[in-house]
Amino acid sequence: MALNENRFFKPEQMTTQAAFDGLPAQVVILTNRFGMSISIMDIGATWLSCIVPVNGYRRDVLLGSADMKAHQQQTAYFGATVGRFANRIAGAKFTIAGTEYRLVANEGNNTLHGGKQNFSHRRWTIVAQSTQSVTLSLLSADGEQGFPGTVEASVTYTLTDDNEVHINYQAISDKTTALSLTNHAYFNLAGEHTQRTALEHDLVIHASHYLKNGAGNIPTGEIVDVTGTGFDFRQLKRIGIDFMRDECQKAANGYDHAFILDKQKIADKASIATVIAPEGELKMDVFTTMPSIQFYTGNFLAQSKGKTRRYGNYSGLALETQYFPDGPNHPEWGENQGILAANTPWHSQTIYKFYQ
Repeated sequence: MALNENRFFKPEQMTTQAAFDGLPAQVVILTNRFGMSISIMDIGATWLSCIVPVNGYRRDVLLGSADMKAHQQQTAYFGATVGRFANRIAGAKFTIAGTEYRLVANEGNNTLHGGKQNFSHRRWTIVAQSTQSVTLSLLSADGEQGFPGTVEASVTYTLTDDNEVHINYQAISDKTTALSLTNHAYFNLAGEHTQRTALEHDLVIHASHYLKNGAGNIPTGEIVDVTGTGFDFRQLKRIGIDFMRDECQKAANGYDHAFILDKQKIADKASIATVIAPEGELKMDVFTTMPSIQFYTGNFLAQSKGKTRRYGNYSGLALETQYFPDGPNHPEWGENQGILAANTPWHSQTIYKFYQ
């Protein structure tokens, strides 16, 4: 299959410099029978690359860093597994059963993706691997970043012969805690190396409501109908068409909001989102067991040192499956809060399917 080798990031580039602990990263490459491959790194259980065959050529559709130095300097969470709690927790605190837990704040007064030393900044342990699957595990101690309970977590990446990337998370805690794990991959289906932007992609999200954000991009608690707003992606739409149409988009410099997914779609194991490349030659469906998806248009990527170029704002888009942002502070959201009961096994799955 044709490939300009000089154009592409090579996963081994991440192993030539020491990581935060003085040791090189470990990288696993998964391949399928049809020429697709992905690479996974133990630092942050990070999804580094996603090479998809397109019209006889191989195309990397994931944004990321060129080497370990750049990876450790970036703040975009490229491809990382984030936790204990994905997205934001207001005021870096929450209460469970009358006990208030104060977290490490790392975005103003709030906690983003679990704090300063969240799961994306940890070295995970590779516990199993094969040609098409790898499992990584992590032990998070009681009180880490302020969260209660010792958590045993694992993530398994599987690349199928249907060009699907399955991400399966498992966790258990010895105390009731807040937990919401996701992957922070940024996609550009035109290719990481191109100047095409997220705004040129077409998108469907099967969601009739979204969470309105207030100061600090924290949900106000208001659940808003997408009808008549720039958040209505129930029919295929170019992302840029209604871009910055709404005041809450302007406040976030673009889309960075949680969409509440169609429960029936989830129950039927149907796709909850579809992304189409600017020229229509590559598509991606998203499937998940999680109740919401954070749609983010890469609003602050400007000057990030990428794999093959410096990125600009909107160079890629993220579709992060998760519980509701700031869920632990909203008991009215019930099972969508992201509260994990003590000694209760937890599992979630997200699938990204690529096709022409």
